[in-house]
Amino acid sequence: MSQQIQGNILKAVMSIFNEFRTLFSKLLRVDSPVSGTVPSRSYQESVRRIDDLRNVDGDEVSSDGHLVFLTHGKRVGRVIVFFHGGTNSPRQFRALGEIFYNKGYNVLIPRVPHHGLKDRMTEDYSRLTVSELIELSDESVDIARGLGRHVIVAGLSMGANMACWIAQNRGDVDKAVIISPFWGWKMLPVSCLKLAINFLLILPDMFLWWSNEKKKELLGPTSAYYRFSTRGLAQIMLLGWFVIKDASRLAPKTQDILVVANALDESVNDRIFAKVIDNWKKHNGVRITRFEFDRSLGVLHDLIDPEQPYQRIAVIYPRLVELIEA
Repeated sequence: MSQQIQGNILKAVMSIFNEFRTLFSKLLRVDSPVSGTVPSRSYQESVRRIDDLRNVDGDEVSSDGHLVFLTHGKRVGRVIVFFHGGTNSPRQFRALGEIFYNKGYNVLIPRVPHHGLKDRMTEDYSRLTVSELIELSDESVDIARGLGRHVIVAGLSMGANMACWIAQNRGDVDKAVIISPFWGWKMLPVSCLKLAINFLLILPDMFLWWSNEKKKELLGPTSAYYRFSTRGLAQIMLLGWFVIKDASRLAPKTQDILVVANALDESVNDRIFAKVIDNWKKHNGVRITRFEFDRSLGVLHDLIDPEQPYQRIAVIYPRLVELIEA
């Protein structure tokens, strides 16, 4: 085959690729949602709203999948809200939450919709929407306002995306702690994020094992699902996309932001999130602290859950507490 023919074929292939890229890029033309705020006016109102969240749970929720509320029975000086990771449950943060409770905090760990179910092979995860993530993020902060004078939010992975949303949109939070946010898998180019989200939203939903080899034999948290939904994953990435859009032109409303990374984490696209941090840094008055756990710890993506076989919480928890309280 001549070089001219090869060149023509390559041009044709690239032309088709660019047409698809343009098409899929245009599909994601949606306005960023508006953060809705209705803060609790008292401790008692917050407790009632927590009960409302609990009452959503049916028999399908596992015993350790429910919302966690650790309270001193009154409004205190500090409250911390933890958002758990995708396919996991509030139990993931309970041990860390108890440390803060013993330090005088009220602690709220809400259950994200479609998580914490008894059936660890559930397909309910595919019903997750970005609207649900945003609504729970805002509702949790509104509730926290009645639980403590100073509000901190923290999250891992999916929960970190929720904390990012709060950092960008809520000025009534004293500190946002963002731990290994999921903006896209490691090798995804920044320029292809929108394209990837569109593909995942448009293509038929697929359930992928966390481990193709071990499947149900995978060691780890007993409250976490064995698989994840590509459609659900797209909703988590879409939440990150909204933050990227807004951060490019607006300062984050939370003025104190802690970003925690893990050098051995192969699940997180740190290049995409670095773009958000760079945009946040352009604004005066925003305090951004960055910390990375060394790869020598041998800890992978989930550095919070005590049930992970690679957990090093004896090292990680004290450092996190120190960073959060700094």
